[in-house]
Amino acid sequence: MNSSAPGLVPDARTSAESAAIALIDPSAIARSIEDFARITEPGAGVTRLAYTELEREAHRLFAEEMSRLGLTVTVDAVGNSIAELPGGSPGRTAAVGTGSHLDSVPSGGRFDGIAGVSAAIETARVMVESGMQRRRPWRFVVFAAEEGARFGQACNGSRVAAGLTTSADLATLVDKDGISIEAAMARVGLQPDAAASARWRSGDWAAFIELHIEQGNVLETNGARIGAVDIISGSSRLMVSVTGTATHTGATPMHLRRDALVAASECVLRSEQLATDPFHRGTRITVGRLDVSPGSITTIPGRVVFTVDIRDFDSQRQRETMSELIRSFTSISAARGVEIEIETIGDTSPVVLPLSLVERIADAAHTQGLRYRMMPSGASHDAQQISRVTPTGMIFIPSRGGLSHVPAEWSSSEDIAAGTAVLIRALAGIDAGAADDGEAS
Repeated sequence: MNSSAPGLVPDARTSAESAAIALIDPSAIARSIEDFARITEPGAGVTRLAYTELEREAHRLFAEEMSRLGLTVTVDAVGNSIAELPGGSPGRTAAVGTGSHLDSVPSGGRFDGIAGVSAAIETARVMVESGMQRRRPWRFVVFAAEEGARFGQACNGSRVAAGLTTSADLATLVDKDGISIEAAMARVGLQPDAAASARWRSGDWAAFIELHIEQGNVLETNGARIGAVDIISGSSRLMVSVTGTATHTGATPMHLRRDALVAASECVLRSEQLATDPFHRGTRITVGRLDVSPGSITTIPGRVVFTVDIRDFDSQRQRETMSELIRSFTSISAARGVEIEIETIGDTSPVVLPLSLVERIADAAHTQGLRYRMMPSGASHDAQQISRVTPTGMIFIPSRGGLSHVPAEWSSSEDIAAGTAVLIRALAGIDAGAADDGEAS
Protein backbone atom coordinates (compact mmCIF):
# COMPACT_ATOMS: atom_id res chain seq x y z
CA MET A 1 0.00 0.00 0.00
CA ASN A 2 1.41 3.35 -1.05
CA SER A 3 0.60 5.75 1.74
CA SER A 4 3.16 8.52 1.30
CA ALA A 5 1.89 12.05 0.76
CA PRO A 6 3.50 14.63 -1.57
CA GLY A 7 5.93 16.74 0.38
CA LEU A 8 5.95 14.32 3.31
CA VAL A 9 8.14 11.24 2.87
CA PRO A 10 7.02 8.06 4.66
CA ASP A 11 9.61 8.31 7.45
CA ALA A 12 8.59 11.88 8.20
CA ARG A 13 4.92 10.93 8.12
CA THR A 14 5.53 8.03 10.48
CA SER A 15 7.41 10.37 12.82
CA ALA A 16 4.50 12.83 12.76
CA GLU A 17 2.10 10.00 13.60
CA SER A 18 4.35 8.87 16.44
CA ALA A 19 4.48 12.39 17.85
CA ALA A 20 0.68 12.61 17.80
CA ILE A 21 0.27 9.15 19.28
CA ALA A 22 2.63 10.07 22.12
CA LEU A 23 0.01 12.59 23.26
CA ILE A 24 -2.67 9.93 23.79
CA ASP A 25 -3.66 10.05 27.45
CA PRO A 26 -5.35 6.97 29.01
CA SER A 27 -6.51 9.10 31.94
CA ALA A 28 -8.34 11.45 29.56
CA ILE A 29 -10.06 8.45 27.99
CA ALA A 30 -11.02 7.17 31.45
CA ARG A 31 -12.54 10.57 32.33
CA SER A 32 -14.50 10.58 29.09
CA ILE A 33 -15.87 7.09 29.78
CA GLU A 34 -16.88 8.17 33.28
CA ASP A 35 -18.53 11.39 32.07
CA PHE A 36 -20.76 9.45 29.68
CA ALA A 37 -21.50 6.78 32.31
CA ARG A 38 -23.07 9.41 34.56
CA ILE A 39 -25.77 10.02 31.96
CA THR A 40 -28.08 7.15 32.85
CA GLU A 41 -31.35 6.10 34.39
CA PRO A 42 -31.10 5.08 38.07
CA GLY A 43 -30.21 1.48 38.76
CA ALA A 44 -27.47 -1.01 38.01
CA GLY A 45 -25.09 -0.37 35.13
CA VAL A 46 -25.92 2.12 32.38
CA THR A 47 -29.40 2.52 30.92
CA ARG A 48 -29.48 5.11 28.12
CA LEU A 49 -31.98 3.88 25.58
CA ALA A 50 -32.31 4.88 21.95
CA TYR A 51 -34.15 8.13 21.20
CA THR A 52 -34.53 9.20 24.80
CA GLU A 53 -33.54 12.53 26.31
CA LEU A 54 -30.61 10.77 28.01
CA GLU A 55 -29.21 9.64 24.67
CA ARG A 56 -29.51 13.19 23.32
CA GLU A 57 -27.78 14.54 26.45
CA ALA A 58 -24.85 12.20 25.77
CA HIS A 59 -24.71 13.47 22.17
CA ARG A 60 -24.66 17.04 23.45
CA LEU A 61 -21.70 16.20 25.70
CA PHE A 62 -19.87 14.81 22.65
CA ALA A 63 -20.68 17.99 20.71
CA GLU A 64 -19.41 20.18 23.56
CA GLU A 65 -16.12 18.28 23.72
CA MET A 66 -15.57 18.50 19.98
CA SER A 67 -16.61 22.17 19.76
CA ARG A 68 -14.14 22.97 22.52
CA LEU A 69 -11.41 21.49 20.33
CA GLY A 70 -12.47 23.77 17.47
CA LEU A 71 -14.28 21.18 15.35
CA THR A 72 -17.49 21.92 13.48
CA VAL A 73 -20.36 19.79 14.81
CA THR A 74 -23.64 19.04 13.06
CA VAL A 75 -26.61 16.82 13.96
CA ASP A 76 -28.62 15.27 11.16
CA ALA A 77 -32.38 14.67 11.00
CA VAL A 78 -32.23 11.26 12.72
CA GLY A 79 -29.84 12.29 15.49
CA ASN A 80 -26.41 11.26 14.20
CA SER A 81 -23.79 13.73 15.43
CA ILE A 82 -20.81 14.49 13.17
CA ALA A 83 -17.75 16.56 14.11
CA GLU A 84 -15.25 17.52 11.43
CA LEU A 85 -11.64 18.62 11.14
CA PRO A 86 -11.10 20.14 7.68
CA GLY A 87 -8.53 18.69 5.32
CA GLY A 88 -5.47 20.50 4.09
CA SER A 89 -5.63 19.60 0.40
CA PRO A 90 -8.44 21.00 -1.78
CA GLY A 91 -8.24 17.97 -4.06
CA ARG A 92 -8.90 15.50 -1.26
CA THR A 93 -12.55 15.99 -0.29
CA ALA A 94 -13.48 12.41 0.61
CA ALA A 95 -13.15 12.13 4.39
CA VAL A 96 -11.75 9.48 6.67
CA GLY A 97 -14.00 8.79 9.61
CA THR A 98 -14.35 7.04 12.93
CA GLY A 99 -16.88 6.80 15.74
CA SER A 100 -19.49 4.57 17.33
CA HIS A 101 -22.65 5.03 19.47
CA LEU A 102 -23.73 6.28 22.90
CA ASP A 103 -27.03 4.49 23.55
CA SER A 104 -27.11 1.35 25.68
CA VAL A 105 -29.17 -1.71 26.47
CA PRO A 106 -31.10 -1.71 29.77
CA SER A 107 -28.67 -2.10 32.69
CA GLY A 108 -25.77 -2.39 30.29
CA GLY A 109 -22.10 -1.51 30.57
CA ARG A 110 -20.20 1.74 30.21
CA PHE A 111 -17.91 0.69 27.34
CA ASP A 112 -20.10 -0.73 24.54
CA GLY A 113 -20.06 2.00 21.88
CA ILE A 114 -18.73 4.56 24.33
CA ALA A 115 -15.16 3.24 24.01
CA GLY A 116 -15.26 4.05 20.29
CA VAL A 117 -16.69 7.52 20.91
CA SER A 118 -14.08 8.28 23.59
CA ALA A 119 -11.37 7.05 21.20
CA ALA A 120 -12.77 9.42 18.56
CA ILE A 121 -12.66 12.35 20.99
CA GLU A 122 -9.09 11.48 21.98
CA THR A 123 -8.09 11.15 18.31
CA ALA A 124 -9.49 14.61 17.59
CA ARG A 125 -7.67 16.05 20.60
CA VAL A 126 -4.26 14.71 19.69
CA MET A 127 -4.74 15.71 16.04
CA VAL A 128 -5.49 19.27 17.09
CA GLU A 129 -2.80 19.52 19.74
CA SER A 130 -0.09 17.86 17.68
CA GLY A 131 -0.85 19.85 14.54
CA MET A 132 -0.33 16.68 12.49
CA GLN A 133 -0.77 17.33 8.78
CA ARG A 134 -3.81 15.90 7.07
CA ARG A 135 -4.98 16.11 3.49
CA ARG A 136 -8.54 14.87 3.88
CA PRO A 137 -11.29 15.93 6.25
CA TRP A 138 -11.41 13.78 9.39
CA ARG A 139 -14.94 13.13 10.63
CA PHE A 140 -15.94 11.83 14.06
CA VAL A 141 -19.40 10.29 14.20
CA VAL A 142 -21.78 9.31 16.98
CA PHE A 143 -24.58 7.25 15.51
CA ALA A 144 -28.02 7.36 17.09
CA ALA A 145 -29.97 4.31 18.25
CA GLU A 146 -27.42 1.57 17.59
CA GLU A 147 -28.86 -0.84 20.12
CA GLY A 148 -31.94 -2.79 19.11
CA ALA A 149 -33.03 -3.23 22.72
CA ARG A 150 -35.85 -0.69 22.52
CA PHE A 151 -37.29 -1.02 19.02
CA GLY A 152 -35.99 -4.40 17.87
CA GLN A 153 -34.05 -2.99 14.92
CA ALA A 154 -30.39 -2.29 15.60
CA CYS A 155 -28.22 0.42 14.08
CA ASN A 156 -31.05 2.79 13.18
CA GLY A 157 -28.89 5.90 12.72
CA SER A 158 -26.30 4.14 10.57
CA ARG A 159 -29.00 2.29 8.61
CA VAL A 160 -30.54 5.63 7.67
CA ALA A 161 -27.09 6.97 6.73
CA ALA A 162 -26.60 3.91 4.51
CA GLY A 163 -30.03 4.24 2.89
CA LEU A 164 -31.28 0.99 4.44
CA THR A 165 -34.04 2.58 6.56
CA THR A 166 -36.44 5.25 5.30
CA SER A 167 -38.90 7.68 6.88
CA ALA A 168 -41.71 5.23 6.13
CA ASP A 169 -39.95 2.48 8.05
CA LEU A 170 -39.69 4.62 11.18
CA ALA A 171 -43.44 4.44 11.80
CA THR A 172 -43.55 0.64 11.69
CA LEU A 173 -41.14 -0.29 14.51
CA VAL A 174 -42.42 0.16 18.06
CA ASP A 175 -41.16 -0.40 21.59
CA LYS A 176 -42.89 -2.43 24.31
CA ASP A 177 -45.11 0.57 25.12
CA GLY A 178 -46.28 0.92 21.53
CA ILE A 179 -44.20 4.03 20.84
CA SER A 180 -42.82 4.09 17.29
CA ILE A 181 -39.31 5.15 16.38
CA GLU A 182 -40.94 8.01 14.49
CA ALA A 183 -42.77 9.25 17.58
CA ALA A 184 -39.77 8.78 19.86
CA MET A 185 -37.58 10.80 17.50
CA ALA A 186 -40.09 13.62 17.34
CA ARG A 187 -40.31 13.72 21.15
CA VAL A 188 -36.58 14.51 21.39
CA GLY A 189 -36.65 17.17 18.68
CA LEU A 190 -35.49 15.16 15.66
CA GLN A 191 -37.06 15.06 12.18
CA PRO A 192 -38.13 11.55 11.15
CA ASP A 193 -39.91 12.87 8.07
CA ALA A 194 -36.57 14.24 6.82
CA ALA A 195 -34.63 10.99 7.24
CA ALA A 196 -33.64 11.00 3.56
CA SER A 197 -31.51 14.11 4.19
CA ALA A 198 -29.30 12.07 6.56
CA ARG A 199 -28.22 9.61 3.87
CA TRP A 200 -24.47 9.63 3.19
CA ARG A 201 -22.97 9.93 -0.30
CA SER A 202 -20.19 7.50 -1.12
CA GLY A 203 -18.16 10.23 -2.78
CA ASP A 204 -17.94 12.12 0.51
CA TRP A 205 -16.02 9.30 2.21
CA ALA A 206 -12.69 7.58 1.67
CA ALA A 207 -13.05 5.08 4.53
CA PHE A 208 -14.54 4.60 7.99
CA ILE A 209 -13.00 2.67 10.90
CA GLU A 210 -14.90 1.88 14.10
CA LEU A 211 -13.12 1.05 17.35
CA HIS A 212 -15.18 -1.17 19.65
CA ILE A 213 -14.81 -3.45 22.61
CA GLU A 214 -14.71 -7.11 21.55
CA GLN A 215 -17.68 -8.17 23.75
CA GLY A 216 -16.16 -11.67 23.90
CA ASN A 217 -12.97 -13.15 25.33
CA VAL A 218 -10.98 -14.20 22.25
CA LEU A 219 -8.40 -11.41 22.60
CA GLU A 220 -8.04 -11.85 26.34
CA THR A 221 -7.73 -15.63 26.06
CA ASN A 222 -5.06 -15.34 23.36
CA GLY A 223 -3.10 -12.52 24.96
CA ALA A 224 -3.73 -10.14 22.03
CA ARG A 225 -4.27 -6.40 22.41
CA ILE A 226 -5.90 -5.69 19.04
CA GLY A 227 -8.46 -7.45 16.87
CA ALA A 228 -8.57 -6.68 13.14
CA VAL A 229 -12.13 -7.64 12.21
CA ASP A 230 -12.55 -9.35 8.85
CA ILE A 231 -16.26 -10.29 8.92
CA ILE A 232 -19.32 -9.10 10.88
CA SER A 233 -22.13 -11.52 11.65
CA GLY A 234 -25.59 -11.07 10.21
CA SER A 235 -28.72 -10.94 12.37
CA SER A 236 -32.37 -11.81 11.73
CA ARG A 237 -34.89 -10.94 14.44
CA LEU A 238 -38.42 -12.17 15.06
CA MET A 239 -41.24 -11.00 17.32
CA VAL A 240 -43.44 -13.96 18.18
CA SER A 241 -46.88 -13.73 19.81
CA VAL A 242 -48.53 -16.92 21.11
CA THR A 243 -52.18 -16.74 22.19
CA GLY A 244 -53.97 -19.45 24.14
CA THR A 245 -56.68 -19.26 26.80
CA ALA A 246 -56.13 -17.66 30.20
CA THR A 247 -58.21 -19.46 32.79
CA HIS A 248 -58.10 -20.91 36.31
CA THR A 249 -55.14 -23.16 37.14
CA GLY A 250 -57.13 -25.33 39.53
CA ALA A 251 -60.40 -25.66 37.65
CA THR A 252 -58.97 -26.49 34.20
CA PRO A 253 -57.83 -30.10 33.58
CA MET A 254 -54.43 -30.53 31.91
CA HIS A 255 -55.90 -32.05 28.73
CA LEU A 256 -58.26 -29.09 28.20
CA ARG A 257 -55.64 -26.36 28.48
CA ARG A 258 -54.41 -23.98 25.77
CA ASP A 259 -51.30 -22.84 27.63
CA ALA A 260 -49.44 -20.18 25.68
CA LEU A 261 -46.33 -20.47 27.86
CA VAL A 262 -45.97 -24.21 27.33
CA ALA A 263 -46.13 -23.68 23.55
CA ALA A 264 -43.66 -20.79 23.74
CA SER A 265 -41.32 -22.87 25.88
CA GLU A 266 -41.32 -25.59 23.25
CA CYS A 267 -40.41 -22.95 20.66
CA VAL A 268 -37.49 -21.79 22.83
CA LEU A 269 -36.19 -25.33 23.17
CA ARG A 270 -36.57 -25.90 19.43
CA SER A 271 -34.44 -22.78 18.84
CA GLU A 272 -31.63 -24.16 20.99
CA GLN A 273 -31.90 -27.58 19.35
CA LEU A 274 -31.60 -26.07 15.88
CA ALA A 275 -28.62 -23.86 16.80
CA THR A 276 -26.68 -26.76 18.29
CA ASP A 277 -27.13 -29.35 15.56
CA PRO A 278 -24.05 -30.16 13.40
CA PHE A 279 -25.31 -28.27 10.34
CA HIS A 280 -25.60 -25.00 12.28
CA ARG A 281 -22.06 -24.78 13.63
CA GLY A 282 -21.52 -21.02 13.98
CA THR A 283 -25.24 -20.21 14.16
CA ARG A 284 -26.41 -18.51 17.35
CA ILE A 285 -30.10 -18.29 18.32
CA THR A 286 -31.27 -16.39 21.41
CA VAL A 287 -34.64 -15.74 22.99
CA GLY A 288 -33.79 -12.60 24.90
CA ARG A 289 -37.22 -11.39 25.98
CA LEU A 290 -40.30 -13.33 27.05
CA ASP A 291 -43.39 -11.54 28.37
CA VAL A 292 -46.10 -13.67 29.95
CA SER A 293 -49.70 -12.53 30.48
CA PRO A 294 -51.60 -12.23 32.70
CA GLY A 295 -48.68 -13.17 34.97
CA SER A 296 -50.71 -14.57 37.84
CA ILE A 297 -49.73 -17.64 39.86
CA THR A 298 -53.30 -18.92 39.67
CA THR A 299 -53.97 -18.22 35.99
CA ILE A 300 -52.89 -20.27 33.01
CA PRO A 301 -50.81 -18.05 30.70
CA GLY A 302 -53.06 -16.84 27.90
CA ARG A 303 -50.53 -14.86 25.90
CA VAL A 304 -46.76 -14.90 25.52
CA VAL A 305 -44.68 -12.51 23.42
CA PHE A 306 -41.03 -13.34 22.85
CA THR A 307 -38.14 -12.26 20.66
CA VAL A 308 -35.74 -14.40 18.66
CA ASP A 309 -32.30 -13.22 17.50
CA ILE A 310 -30.64 -15.41 14.83
CA ARG A 311 -26.98 -14.67 14.11
CA ASP A 312 -24.72 -16.24 11.51
CA PHE A 313 -21.68 -15.56 9.34
CA ASP A 314 -23.34 -17.43 6.45
CA SER A 315 -26.08 -15.31 4.86
CA GLN A 316 -27.94 -18.19 3.22
CA ARG A 317 -27.90 -20.32 6.35
CA GLN A 318 -29.07 -17.34 8.42
CA ARG A 319 -32.22 -16.95 6.29
CA GLU A 320 -32.80 -20.69 6.02
CA THR A 321 -32.60 -20.94 9.80
CA MET A 322 -35.19 -18.18 10.17
CA SER A 323 -37.52 -19.95 7.75
CA GLU A 324 -37.04 -23.27 9.53
CA LEU A 325 -37.83 -21.69 12.89
CA ILE A 326 -41.01 -20.12 11.52
CA ARG A 327 -42.13 -23.52 10.21
CA SER A 328 -41.29 -25.19 13.51
CA PHE A 329 -43.08 -22.55 15.60
CA THR A 330 -46.16 -22.79 13.39
CA SER A 331 -46.21 -26.57 13.74
CA ILE A 332 -45.77 -26.41 17.52
CA SER A 333 -48.62 -23.92 17.89
CA ALA A 334 -50.94 -26.07 15.80
CA ALA A 335 -50.14 -29.16 17.86
CA ARG A 336 -50.73 -27.23 21.09
CA GLY A 337 -54.00 -25.69 19.92
CA VAL A 338 -52.80 -22.11 20.28
CA GLU A 339 -52.58 -19.24 17.82
CA ILE A 340 -49.27 -17.73 16.71
CA GLU A 341 -48.19 -14.55 14.95
CA ILE A 342 -44.60 -14.15 13.74
CA GLU A 343 -43.18 -10.82 12.58
CA THR A 344 -39.73 -10.13 11.17
CA ILE A 345 -38.50 -7.01 12.96
CA GLY A 346 -34.90 -6.95 11.74
CA ASP A 347 -32.79 -8.54 9.04
CA THR A 348 -29.16 -7.67 8.35
CA SER A 349 -26.76 -9.71 6.23
CA PRO A 350 -23.22 -10.62 7.26
CA VAL A 351 -20.56 -8.29 5.89
CA VAL A 352 -17.03 -9.19 4.79
CA LEU A 353 -14.79 -6.18 5.43
CA PRO A 354 -12.21 -5.10 2.83
CA LEU A 355 -8.93 -6.99 3.13
CA SER A 356 -7.04 -3.74 2.47
CA LEU A 357 -8.42 -2.22 5.67
CA VAL A 358 -8.00 -5.40 7.69
CA GLU A 359 -4.34 -5.46 6.68
CA ARG A 360 -3.94 -1.74 7.34
CA ILE A 361 -5.20 -2.18 10.90
CA ALA A 362 -2.94 -5.21 11.39
CA ASP A 363 0.05 -3.24 10.04
CA ALA A 364 -0.74 -0.34 12.38
CA ALA A 365 -0.87 -2.71 15.35
CA HIS A 366 2.45 -4.25 14.31
CA THR A 367 4.02 -0.77 14.02
CA GLN A 368 2.82 -0.05 17.55
CA GLY A 369 4.37 -3.29 18.77
CA LEU A 370 0.96 -4.67 19.74
CA ARG A 371 0.04 -8.31 19.41
CA TYR A 372 -3.02 -8.66 17.19
CA ARG A 373 -5.21 -11.27 15.54
CA MET A 374 -7.61 -11.19 12.62
CA MET A 375 -11.04 -12.24 13.84
CA PRO A 376 -14.79 -12.15 13.16
CA SER A 377 -17.35 -10.09 15.02
CA GLY A 378 -20.33 -12.02 16.31
CA ALA A 379 -22.12 -8.79 17.23
CA SER A 380 -23.67 -6.28 14.84
CA HIS A 381 -22.18 -2.79 14.58
CA ASP A 382 -22.72 0.54 12.85
CA ALA A 383 -19.69 -0.26 10.70
CA GLN A 384 -21.69 -3.12 9.20
CA GLN A 385 -24.25 -0.67 7.79
CA ILE A 386 -21.73 1.99 6.77
CA SER A 387 -19.88 -0.61 4.69
CA ARG A 388 -22.68 -0.06 2.14
CA VAL A 389 -21.41 3.50 1.69
CA THR A 390 -17.62 3.34 2.00
CA PRO A 391 -14.85 0.83 2.75
CA THR A 392 -15.10 0.08 6.44
CA GLY A 393 -12.83 -1.48 9.05
CA MET A 394 -13.14 -2.41 12.72
CA ILE A 395 -10.65 -2.43 15.57
CA PHE A 396 -11.44 -4.57 18.61
CA ILE A 397 -9.88 -4.06 22.04
CA PRO A 398 -10.19 -6.65 24.85
CA SER A 399 -13.24 -7.10 27.09
CA ARG A 400 -12.39 -8.43 30.54
CA GLY A 401 -13.95 -11.86 31.00
CA GLY A 402 -15.70 -11.49 27.67
CA LEU A 403 -18.59 -9.75 29.42
CA SER A 404 -20.79 -7.19 27.66
CA HIS A 405 -24.32 -5.77 27.88
CA VAL A 406 -24.06 -6.14 31.67
CA PRO A 407 -22.89 -3.78 34.45
CA ALA A 408 -19.67 -5.83 34.86
CA GLU A 409 -18.56 -4.97 31.30
CA TRP A 410 -15.03 -3.54 31.52
CA SER A 411 -12.11 -2.58 29.27
CA SER A 412 -9.01 -0.77 30.47
CA SER A 413 -8.31 2.79 29.41
CA GLU A 414 -4.80 1.59 28.48
CA ASP A 415 -6.29 -0.87 25.99
CA ILE A 416 -8.57 1.82 24.56
CA ALA A 417 -5.52 4.08 24.27
CA ALA A 418 -3.63 1.33 22.44
CA GLY A 419 -6.59 0.91 20.09
CA THR A 420 -6.66 4.68 19.56
CA ALA A 421 -2.99 4.61 18.50
CA VAL A 422 -3.79 1.90 15.94
CA LEU A 423 -6.80 3.91 14.79
CA ILE A 424 -4.73 7.05 14.23
CA ARG A 425 -2.06 5.18 12.26
CA ALA A 426 -4.69 3.47 10.10
CA LEU A 427 -6.61 6.67 9.39
CA ALA A 428 -3.41 8.62 8.75
CA GLY A 429 -2.33 6.02 6.19
CA ILE A 430 -5.62 6.39 4.33
CA ASP A 431 -5.43 10.18 4.61
CA ALA A 432 -2.01 10.17 2.97
CA GLY A 433 -3.12 7.78 0.19
CA ALA A 434 -3.80 8.28 -3.48
CA ALA A 435 -6.46 10.45 -5.11
CA ASP A 436 -10.11 10.19 -4.14
CA ASP A 437 -11.59 7.24 -5.96
CA GLY A 438 -14.21 6.01 -3.50
CA GLU A 439 -11.90 3.31 -2.14
CA ALA A 440 -9.49 3.08 0.78
CA SER A 441 -5.97 3.21 -0.58
